[in-house]
Amino acid sequence: MKRMDFMDTRRKSTSPRRILLVAAAITVFIIIFKKSPGFGGSSKFSEHEPGVTHVLVTGGAGYIGSHATLRLLRDSYRVTIVDNLSRGNLGAVKVLQDLFPEPGRLQFIYADLGDAAAVDKIFKQNAFDAVMHFAAVAYVGESTAEPLRYYHNITSNTLTLVKAMAAHGVKTLIYSSTCATYGEPDKMPITEDTPQFPINPYGKAKKMAEDIILDFSKTSNMAVMILRYFNVIGSDPDGRLGEAPRPELREQGRISGACFDAARGIIPGLKVRGTDYKTADGTCVRDYIDVTDLIDAHVKALANATPGKVGIYNVGTGKGSSVKEFVEACKKATGVDIKVDYLDRRPGDYAEVFSDPSKIRRELGWSARYNLQESLSIAWKWQKAHRNGYN
Repeated sequence: MKRMDFMDTRRKSTSPRRILLVAAAITVFIIIFKKSPGFGGSSKFSEHEPGVTHVLVTGGAGYIGSHATLRLLRDSYRVTIVDNLSRGNLGAVKVLQDLFPEPGRLQFIYADLGDAAAVDKIFKQNAFDAVMHFAAVAYVGESTAEPLRYYHNITSNTLTLVKAMAAHGVKTLIYSSTCATYGEPDKMPITEDTPQFPINPYGKAKKMAEDIILDFSKTSNMAVMILRYFNVIGSDPDGRLGEAPRPELREQGRISGACFDAARGIIPGLKVRGTDYKTADGTCVRDYIDVTDLIDAHVKALANATPGKVGIYNVGTGKGSSVKEFVEACKKATGVDIKVDYLDRRPGDYAEVFSDPSKIRRELGWSARYNLQESLSIAWKWQKAHRNGYN
């Protein structure tokens, strides 16, 4: 891997704790990447190479983005990760670097997509063939408490990215969107033609980002794939990567993380928010998609992206499971009788959401392979082996 400039584009803080955290991150970054065999010596990332597709993965240090990077590298793509580590894990990047240490395979750039100058510099210095855009804050409850943060991080940053792609002639975009753009439809399952009426800032910000992409695509020859996926669970079946949210985000995180934390005794029990929804057992119904299946959909989307065309696909299993059913599956996967507390609803949640994945199955030949129980069992193995995440 070649060395990249360290770009700290986040708002500065005079807090001593903040300064120490940033200094520690910089130190770890330098130590890790100075150990890379290609440190300071490779120019492969700045040149187009016949037969090699160079993919920019935004948010590639995060849960989903790191799994995408692993699959792309396994499939012989060249990958550049751009991440500000606000939600991602440098430990995941280190795992990927150790797996693929050859020069010209993987590089990491610490930068914030909100910094237009930094983004432009990245595009100037690298010869990208395609972009997979994952980078985003992604918690429904948090979005209702901090809406402006979500509109800036998701919508504004996507605009910055698309402008950079246009300026530098990068013509393929795979966009990580969400079923939250549909809101709470009148009927299930959700198809790609279901009207989009998001009910929380997260879903609204994602729909705005979609609109930016779609409007620009009408004036360009860009190849666009928008993947609206449902509730992501699971981890790498070979145990190399998993889900490791920061401790301060656990309260906002996915139910799978909370279940595993409860099973390991990190938290006293699981909090289920909302038991009075109009569903069979009163709890929310969701379509849980395994992260490995999700990334397979992204790779198929990349392979089928066509200049001047837009593909929009739901990525889900087509089957909804209630939160209570999820908890029972988690108990079975972990072998622990997890304590459950039932609380009031969480702001911005909806009762029932599950997909109709027939379009992506028909057009891209994709379908989910893992069921809920299998996904949780695989994820539990990683959680047991990584009690402190990547630390």
